[in-house]
Parts: sequence; C-alpha cells; structure tokens
Amino acid sequence: MSSVPDGNRFAPPTAHVADMVSADSVELGGRGARLVAAFLDGLLIGALAWGLMLATPMWKMMTTGHISMVTAFLMQTVGGLVLFTAVQGFFLATRGQTIGKMLLGLRIVRSDGERASLGRLIGLRYAIGSVIGVIPFIGVFYVLVDCLLIFRESHQCLHDNIADTIVVKA
Repeated sequence: MSSVPDGNRFAPPTAHVADMVSADSVELGGRGARLVAAFLDGLLIGALAWGLMLATPMWKMMTTGHISMVTAFLMQTVGGLVLFTAVQGFFLATRGQTIGKMLLGLRIVRSDGERASLGRLIGLRYAIGSVIGVIPFIGVFYVLVDCLLIFRESHQCLHDNIADTIVVKA
C-alpha cells in the first residue's frame, strides 16, 4: 500500500513533481535561428536524398511508372527518416544538436533542462511529425499548427510539446 501522509488515509496522495525549466534560467533559442537551422538541416538532407535517389534505380522506377507514386512517396518518407538518423543521429545522441543547430549555437534539451535521449528526439520529435505530415489534409494542418506555435512565449512548436523538449542556446 502507498504511504499515508500523517496517518490520514483520506488525505490526497503526495508526490514530488519536478518543475519545468523556467524561461529565466535558460536562454531559449530564437525563432529566426531555429528557422535557419531547420532550413540548413533540410537543405543538407534534401541534397543527400536527391543524390541517392538519382544514383539508385529509384528515380528510373518513379519516372517510368514501375512503382506507384504512393509507394514511392512512402519509400521516400521512410528513406528520409533513415537518412536523417544516419546523418544527424550521432550529433543528436551526443550533443542534442543537428548540424544546423550546431552551426547556429542551439541545442535540444528536455523541458526540465536534462539531456534528451536519441529515442525521444528521433521517435517523438522527428518521426511522428514526418508520418503525420504525409497524411493528406491532416498533414498540412499539422505542419501549419506546428510552425505557428513557435510564436508562443515558450517558443515551443508542436513537435517540442510532443517530445517534451525545448531549444536553447548552446
């Protein structure tokens, strides 16, 4: 049985809940810096993905109709996540940064200031948004809401809320 405070079995349970890091104790990453970092990351992954697609039979299969566009789209989504993890995974796991965030002096941490695990970053912060983003109609709405939420005082986007992360200056 759980502990009973002061012997009163009708008292509400007690638990210590760690507070989130306040905006005063850390310097949040700026909106502009986050945008540029995301653009640089997208440019890097996009260029690598385009090069791989042209260097493999994928491009020919897509342009000649050997595979459906839905299949190609799904392969590109999964392939993009795998490529993103291969390129950015080491830096995310060891530093909490993507290459773009490193260049702009930003890093990703949990909302309590602790280091975020690679599983949390890839699985919750990036993969969920990528999968939702490709769903017709819903994906467009998700991406729009995700982007617009950065204008809150906390500077957290929807993917930050899902993963319980914040972006701070490194």
